[in-house]
Amino acid sequence: MMIKETSLRRDPDLRGELAFLARGCDFVLPSRFKKRLKSFQQTQIQNKPEKKPGTPLPPPAPFPSSPRPPSPVPHVNNVVSATLSINIPRFYFPEGLPDACSNHEQTLSRIEAAFMDIEDQKADVYEMGKIAKACGCPLYWKAPMFRAAGGERTGFVSAQSFITIWRKLLSNHHDDASKFICLLAKPSCKMTLDIITKLVIQRIFYTVNRSWSGKITATEIRKSNFLQTLALLEEEEDINQITDYFSYEHFYVIYCKFWELDSDHDLYISQADLSRYNDQASSNRIIERIFSGAVTRGKTVQKEGRMSYADFVWFLISEEDKRNPTSIEYWFRCMDVDGDGVLSMYELEYFYEEQCERMEAMGIEPLPFHDLLCQMLDLVKPASDGKITLRDLKRCRMAHIFYDTFFNLEKYLDHEQRDPFAVQKDVENDSPEPSDWDRFAAEEYETLVAEESAQAQFQEGSFEDYETEEPPSPSEIGNKGNKIVTSSLSEKCGKLQSVDEE
Repeated sequence: MMIKETSLRRDPDLRGELAFLARGCDFVLPSRFKKRLKSFQQTQIQNKPEKKPGTPLPPPAPFPSSPRPPSPVPHVNNVVSATLSINIPRFYFPEGLPDACSNHEQTLSRIEAAFMDIEDQKADVYEMGKIAKACGCPLYWKAPMFRAAGGERTGFVSAQSFITIWRKLLSNHHDDASKFICLLAKPSCKMTLDIITKLVIQRIFYTVNRSWSGKITATEIRKSNFLQTLALLEEEEDINQITDYFSYEHFYVIYCKFWELDSDHDLYISQADLSRYNDQASSNRIIERIFSGAVTRGKTVQKEGRMSYADFVWFLISEEDKRNPTSIEYWFRCMDVDGDGVLSMYELEYFYEEQCERMEAMGIEPLPFHDLLCQMLDLVKPASDGKITLRDLKRCRMAHIFYDTFFNLEKYLDHEQRDPFAVQKDVENDSPEPSDWDRFAAEEYETLVAEESAQAQFQEGSFEDYETEEPPSPSEIGNKGNKIVTSSLSEKCGKLQSVDEE
């Protein structure tokens, strides 16, 4: 009997059925096991000893319709664990998904051929553009490639040194994001940052570094449009047509705004300087929160009470485009006074108090806080009663109205005078349009160019009788305005460069 039980238990089909039974599935006994059980019972009956005449026969046992074979618990558990073990393929590739079809040797051959066309097979930073194209990379990867290969030390990059570096990079990094990070993350790559470079860096971090860590990862680059925008620079002749990261017009607007506030031109502005932005539209309490270190890096702001040019870039973009995800996070950090991750009714009242005081000083009767709170809760529709989270503000798509209500009086009054149906139409409009920041920068740039042109004409004494002169063509005005803007900016940059060197 024990031999038969053991043989049944070791049968692989029966073990599989037992595993299904242990997982709560219906037990289905294979037909061949029924035959084996029936033959076993017949053999047992034949071997049964004969009973004496006086001994009554035992009652016949009913034939089991679905007999349950013995299955010791420890053995069944082992079977279940063996059945549930699944070989999960690798799914996380921090350096990009390897491409088995890629031919690295063919790429290296193209690089070697490109170096053959260069004198002495030594490329400077300008000739590295040909090498970048041979590598299958955008043209403006040439500077990171040049620095990564040690070109800054010698002034050139040899074919042998670059091929060695690129071969190693191809074997360890498999997509553009990880390659780009590897090129820039070289410890030997040191850059002298001018005022334009600082702006570009801050705009890249503002858009790409979604974790606010101060360090961009390959994953963040993959999720952004940075590499695609970098590739567009090669195709687009006018840099101002690419508004992301590299626009000269955007740089000029930001720099002029900073120049107006930085009265002593030491590349730092104080809390009083920042409060003068846009005719003191922002409340003092939100300015204090900015200088508290809630949204700034480094110890300069907390210890010395001064904001750097880099921090001002974040402030200006966040102030003029409160629909941007980074801007929503920026102002949420400022309003979250206790840092618990939610905006309580106490914090909302704290910021609205100053708004009420300023409206009363202007002769405007403010809305009671209770009524305003009902409006804001209807606007945001928070998931939890009595508190507003960052997710609530991003989901409602009305964060710009919410924030302006509590710390920007001028924009709050503008929202109050707008047609509510027009506001709802803007929210429901999903068509691609320029962002609030792009519109602001375009308008400010035109204003600055017009002011510079008028000032230059006044200094040159070129104001004459306009009735006797034909008006200049728009192209002439644009060209002259660009020259004036460039010369004015060069003068300002020269002064700040001398301050920076000191």
